[in-house]
Amino acid sequence: MASGKAEIIEFEDAELVKELCGAGHANLALVEQAYDVYLEAPGQSVVINGDGSSRARAIEILKEMYSRLARGWPCTASDVKNLIRRADSGESSKIATDTIIPIPRRKPIVPKTPRQEQFIKSMGDNTIIFGVGPAGTGKTFLATAYGASLLARGEVARFIACRPAVEAGEKLGFLPGDLKEKVDPYMQPIWDALNMVLGPADVERRMESGEIEVAPLAFMRGRTLSDAFVVIDEAQNATVPQMKMALTRLGERAKYAVTGDPTQSDLPSHVPSGLSHALSILGGIDGIDTITFEASDVVRHPLVGKIVLAYEKDSKRS
Repeated sequence: MASGKAEIIEFEDAELVKELCGAGHANLALVEQAYDVYLEAPGQSVVINGDGSSRARAIEILKEMYSRLARGWPCTASDVKNLIRRADSGESSKIATDTIIPIPRRKPIVPKTPRQEQFIKSMGDNTIIFGVGPAGTGKTFLATAYGASLLARGEVARFIACRPAVEAGEKLGFLPGDLKEKVDPYMQPIWDALNMVLGPADVERRMESGEIEVAPLAFMRGRTLSDAFVVIDEAQNATVPQMKMALTRLGERAKYAVTGDPTQSDLPSHVPSGLSHALSILGGIDGIDTITFEASDVVRHPLVGKIVLAYEKDSKRS
């Protein structure tokens, strides 16, 4: 148990304090471990035992946790870990309301890193936004969640997601089933995000009505995509002609989020990546923006960020 004096924070809502504590007081345990304090939560208050500086840091985190819950935002163990990480690295724990993704009848999606905040804000401010960087940084999830939110709130008529089916050479005929069944193995991250945001029943209903469409990138050829939010995922695997084709499908009242990792192209070595090419020629155009994620933005298991960083260092040596 941490030694030192005790300090009490009084909150207004006992139910929110219970939620703040987490199942089995798991959230409080994270704060205790981070700052060497001991926490108790009787009723509407939290008692903090520990030395002065540790108490002050713990109190800052607890107040931000309560503030988020009071606004209807989630505060899971992952959120608490990210609050602690941001505080310890000197980043502000405050998040602007225009950088969260509202979801009807569900808790909103709240960014976990400053670059995730920038990415969400940029999707609101621009027509085409490139989100590039290593796996695990939330690019695909945030892009899909943002588009699904616009669809659910009636701000676009359609949500369209596509990615190059490089593994199948975009020749999906050998796979059994209809188009959805053929494409599913390549689009699972999109389905996971859609189901999390809208729920499986709503996703199925909107699929049947044509409001949601998920297809290989090649199926975009010859179309104009209007009044839609379009996600082009794994864009590093698009060729230069494919990327040009996809970007020039842009119609009225449409937005694009293009995500990928330029260092992880599965194209043959002699074939340039359409993503890298687009990034090299489209900078400086009004309405187009790029957010570059880094290993520090990885929000999967903490080891993933360290693995990504190790590979980045190795590639610079070779």
